[in-house]
Amino acid sequence: MRISDLQHLYFVGIGGIGMSALARYFHHLGKTVSGYDRTETRLTRALVQEGIPVHYEDRLELLSASIDLVIYTPAIPDTHQQLSHLKAAGYPVYKRAAVLGLIAQHQKAIGVAGTHGKTTTSAILTHLLREGGIDCTAFLGGIAANFESNFVAGDSEWVVMEADEFDRSFLHLHPHIGVITSMDADHLDIYGHAHALEESFEAYASQVQETLYHATGLPLTKAGPAAQLLGYGTEAEAAIQVSNIRSVPPNMYFDWKGHGQAWKDLQFSMAGIHNVHNAAVALGVAVQLGAKEADLRSALSSFRGIQRRFEWIYRSEELVYIDDYAHHPTELEAAIQAARELYPKRKLTGVFQPHLYSRTQDFATGFAQALDALDEVVLMDIYPARELPIEGVTADLIYHQMKNPNKQRCSKSELLEVLKGLELEVLMTLGAGDIGALVPDVANLLRG
Repeated sequence: MRISDLQHLYFVGIGGIGMSALARYFHHLGKTVSGYDRTETRLTRALVQEGIPVHYEDRLELLSASIDLVIYTPAIPDTHQQLSHLKAAGYPVYKRAAVLGLIAQHQKAIGVAGTHGKTTTSAILTHLLREGGIDCTAFLGGIAANFESNFVAGDSEWVVMEADEFDRSFLHLHPHIGVITSMDADHLDIYGHAHALEESFEAYASQVQETLYHATGLPLTKAGPAAQLLGYGTEAEAAIQVSNIRSVPPNMYFDWKGHGQAWKDLQFSMAGIHNVHNAAVALGVAVQLGAKEADLRSALSSFRGIQRRFEWIYRSEELVYIDDYAHHPTELEAAIQAARELYPKRKLTGVFQPHLYSRTQDFATGFAQALDALDEVVLMDIYPARELPIEGVTADLIYHQMKNPNKQRCSKSELLEVLKGLELEVLMTLGAGDIGALVPDVANLLRG
């Protein structure tokens, strides 16, 4: 199949962050693009404003007869009428990851993988490359503030892609340059156990053609047959090394070594040691592709972040509000630690919405331990996403293991009233579900 031959593409689940980036890419190419999603969101409204029709009903009569390719996300259930009909009728039906693989065949891909950090790293890398004179295309897993989009159209041979481990999607990619930020156990509903997840990352690593950057300490032994393996971290033996990391709110500062260069006192605009590591590997890739120190210094300080990745929503002398997508214990720990570093003497209140019954069941103890680092916790009900309920699995699995006495449970509809009754100094909303839709209402409440 050749992309140039396609005229009308139909997306089932077009409102997903990865799906919408693909839809924007084909729309940019001048193709006819339309799609379905379950609910209207800020992102689907943006697609409509850009000229991409979206409907929200699973009805066959809403399908066009002129569809050349159907693209769907694995999050769509087997009971979906439109997708079932399109498959049965013989339309070409591809998963999102397979289409990304087709695009990557015609460009030099940089695949950024990892159970945590891939969206932030991809967005930082895209900004660094473009500010460093490398006009890359990018498919991002979040809305980058510098581009106000999750898709960036470029003119060079390079394309930045998130390599998603969910459903083993990243095995469709054979990137020239690969990055693996982390390999913590996750998606055990797909993989069954952590070892199977690690094996999948090993398989992805074996497909990298030129250079594989990986966080030091990961259980990786090799990359593709011709690929160079470069570790990054704080260790002295790391090929890409960060050191002298310090927080001077609202910025981070650090020293960096790699590819025969050593730079001091780099200023970075995102909080948290974990984000310094993300920036460090992005610098490594950018330097490998020829970007210069002066441009990269400037780009680091001008990076404006990503929606829902330690995003500053509201700041005043008395009150700070941060929103973060954290939905795994490791991510919660990193986000909470970053906030604690910035505001060590302030009361830290967190609202957490667990994402998926299976993830709650697998990591309830880890979630409880991470949330105990907060001064005050509001725990919401589980956001099910693609899953049906699991008997006995509720947010109480987390709640009853927490040792923090300053905790309470609430539903989504109760959250604003609960927040009105709290004395807030630093507030964080945390989770990958529809808690993000509440952010504007929470911000309005805080502004008074």
